[in-house]
This record gives sequence, C-alpha cells and structure tokens, in this order.
Amino acid sequence: MQISRIAIIGGGLSGLATGVHLRLLAESQSRPVEITLFESGPRLGGVIHTERIETTGDESLGENSPGGHSFIVDHGADMFATQPPAAFDLCERLGVTDRLLRPKPEGRGAMIARGNSMIPIPEGFVLMRPTKLMSILTTSLMSPGGKFRLLRERFVRTRDASVTDESVGDFVTRRLGRECLDNIVAPLVAGIYTADVYRLSMAATMKPIWDMESGDGSLARATLRRMRSGEDSTERGSSGARYEQFRAFPGGMIELIQTLADRIGPEHIRLNTPAESLTREASGTRVNPDGGLFDHVVLSTPAPTSTRLLGSLLDSARDSRDDSQTTAIETVVANLGKIAYASTAIVVMAVPRHRIDRLPKTFGFVVPPSENRAVLAGSFASEKFPLRSPESHVIIRAFVGGVLNPQILENEDDAIVETVANELGDLIGLDRSESLANFAAFVRVVRWNQAMPQYEVGHLDIAASITTAMQSIPGIELMTNAVGGVGIAPVIAAAERTAVRVLGMGSLTLPR
Repeated sequence: MQISRIAIIGGGLSGLATGVHLRLLAESQSRPVEITLFESGPRLGGVIHTERIETTGDESLGENSPGGHSFIVDHGADMFATQPPAAFDLCERLGVTDRLLRPKPEGRGAMIARGNSMIPIPEGFVLMRPTKLMSILTTSLMSPGGKFRLLRERFVRTRDASVTDESVGDFVTRRLGRECLDNIVAPLVAGIYTADVYRLSMAATMKPIWDMESGDGSLARATLRRMRSGEDSTERGSSGARYEQFRAFPGGMIELIQTLADRIGPEHIRLNTPAESLTREASGTRVNPDGGLFDHVVLSTPAPTSTRLLGSLLDSARDSRDDSQTTAIETVVANLGKIAYASTAIVVMAVPRHRIDRLPKTFGFVVPPSENRAVLAGSFASEKFPLRSPESHVIIRAFVGGVLNPQILENEDDAIVETVANELGDLIGLDRSESLANFAAFVRVVRWNQAMPQYEVGHLDIAASITTAMQSIPGIELMTNAVGGVGIAPVIAAAERTAVRVLGMGSLTLPR
C-alpha cells in the first residue's frame, strides 16, 4: 500500500492533535502514513505552555528565602473540559487518564466583582441559564425588578424562525433582561471569549442555549425538561463554571503537549522551521523552503499565516487555468480576513498568602465591563489543583486586554503589573503597602497577541463559506480555531474530523 505523505504546518494544539489522530486512525486501518510537522518557533504548544519556576534560598528574597519555593505556572489554559468529550477521549486512547487531576472539591465556583467586594455567582447559574430558583431570588447581584424580569423569561416570545443569528447581548437582554446581562452574563462571557457581548455570535458560541429557545420555547422550559431527565445534575451544583467537568495534568497543561508530541515522534517534528510558501506540483504540494513534497498539507496556523500560505498557491492555480481552485482560494483568503482577533495578557504572580486580606473562597472571579476596571477576570491556580505552589503562597492569574480594553496592552509590562496590583488591592485586599516586587516570589506578564478569534454575529456563514471553498482545494486542509471552535476539547474534536478527511475515510472515527 502506498505511503501517504502528510505535512502539518503549525505545532500548536491543533497541529499536534491532528498528527496524533492521523497516527491512531492510520494504525487502526493498517494505513501507512509519513507525517512531518513543521513549527516555526523553538517549542511546541502555541498558547499552551507551562513554566516551572524555582526560587532560590537567597537572603535577599526576604520572606521568600527559607529553602526557596517551586511553582508550576500555566501561561495559557490550565485545564480542559470533559464535555464535549473529545479531549478526555483522546487522553483515554493515549493511556494517560490515570494522571489527570480533578479540581479540588472546596472552592469550586466563582465570584463577580462589584465595587471593592465580591459576590458569589448564584448557585446553579451557568452562563445564562438559572437552574435554582432560590439562588436567583436571594442574590444581591440583581435588584427585585431585575429578578422579576428574569423570572418572566418563560413568557417572552420565541424569536422568529427567519432569525439565524443574534448577538449574545441582544439575546440575553431580550430573554432575561438588561440587568442580568450587565451584572452576571457579560462578565462570565467576557472571561471566556475576551469579547464584546454585543458583537459575539450567539449561534456560534452558545448554540446549545440558542437551540433551547427554538426547541423548547424558553430557557425556563428547557431547564425544567433537563431537570426532569437528570441532564442538569452537574449544573445545579455549579456556579459559573462546571468544575466537576474539568481535568488537568499534575505538571501543568504542557504534559498534554508533550504526550501528543511523543505519540507523533520527535523524529517527525521540525522546530524552528517556518513554512514560507506552498508550491503545487504534479505529484503533490511542496513546502518551501524545506523542499518536502507531500500528498496532503494541513494548515494548523493562525489565520494570517494560513492566508499567506494559501495565497502562495494562487499562482500555480492560475497557471494551470483552474478557475474553480483559484476562486476557492480567493474565497478562503477573503473570508479568513473577515475574522477579527483579540489580544490579551495574563499577569501571573505568586504572593505570600498572608499578604492577601480577602482571598475569595472560590477558584476565581470575573469583573463586569460596567465596573470600568482593567482586570477582566482572575483565577487562583494554586487553589484549583494540588502541588502548584507551597501552601504559604497563592498563584494569581489576572487577565487584561481583550476587545473592550486593548489599549492597556500598549503599556510596558511594569505599568500593566502596577495597574493589576492596584486593582487586586481593591478587589481581594492584596497588600499595597510596598511594591509587589518586594514580596512576590515572581511576577510574569504573558502576552498573547492576536490569539483569540472573535466569533462575531454572522461567523457561521463565514465559516461555512470557508469550509465549502476548501473542498475545492485538493490536498490542503485548514485546521484553525478561527473557524472551528475555541477551547481544548473543540480543537481536538476538529482535529479528529480533519484526520478523517485527510485519510479519505468518510465518517469513519476511531473506536471509543
């Protein structure tokens, strides 16, 4: 049987997951494949990265000096969801589920900042769907009028069938009221997507809830149905994030990246090897300047890089007078250019526990845009999972930037740290009697420029145009979160679908 030569360009999660699925799928069918993964940088993982920080026992570190400390710090995602199940299923296939950690049972939940205080998200409230009546009636996040408006949701008219998309802001305002949007939903959504809720697509980002309105007539009736069937058992014990449905690795999320890379094989991975262009030849597609010739090329790169590489194929398409392929490439390039990206930064610090006066008893908090703060959200990584830091310290990750406050990222790191430290002084009582640098074990500013695609209203139409056009570009697959889904589990699910297409196996998937 002829060997399928496959190039994967991009060594982030999407490229690595595609490579592993190709291996597993080919092995299950005794199909010989030869995979080469190109990564332009010196490491794998993209926005998933973990740093192990060891502080010394130097006397100059003051309260940090006795024996030094060890910290495990994720620069991006620090856990993944088990629902949808794609990420957990892949871990099962790779035999690493016995290493996975559940979040600590105490502290699950989140708070919402109001002024200089923190208010718990109502128990059972998940994104925009309350599952416990009493928690809504007793929360101080909404006025009596706001609560009454939310409880009237079951009587709100269902949207017209001709409406195919709507912003999250408009949907929540229409169904649950403006107060619920501003005080609860907007900060939760901003914490996930770093987005403007009035531009974010409901159909693209919240499709299960979007479908509840059309299928059940209201979110309240959908919730009642799910409660009767037992589908909402997890949600009813959650506040904001469903932490029972998350897992992490003891050494941080870099362990997932290392596991995937090991399964592909280091001999098939080329670091510091950027792909400059693609050239179509009679026997395949050549990746330049490396010179390798491949039957299939998977573009697992950010949209601007994918656009450039696809654009490099235009000359050969035009030379061959292949009008359909030329039109397809032009369509993909044009539509990728319509997808906006947001930049964010994470200020990560480890501070002595006694330097925080009001540490919330939850894993994190979100900040409503109406509070006009720089900090979008914060999480306490050391409180989620064991062995992230010594008990004497708390690892804080504060998120800034995004669509609503991009200007803060124009500042130098020190200025961003100062702003965040001052706001954490307001929000959780972080000691501001002296400079953070004098008592923090470490402080990092991790910048992710143009890293978060924005699924704005109409995104599904853009994605459909791209997907349809890609079918007319033989030998090339586009595997990017600009089209297919944000988050570890959705990316891994898309990677499996990509592997199935590359090997021409129709709807075939690996056995569970």
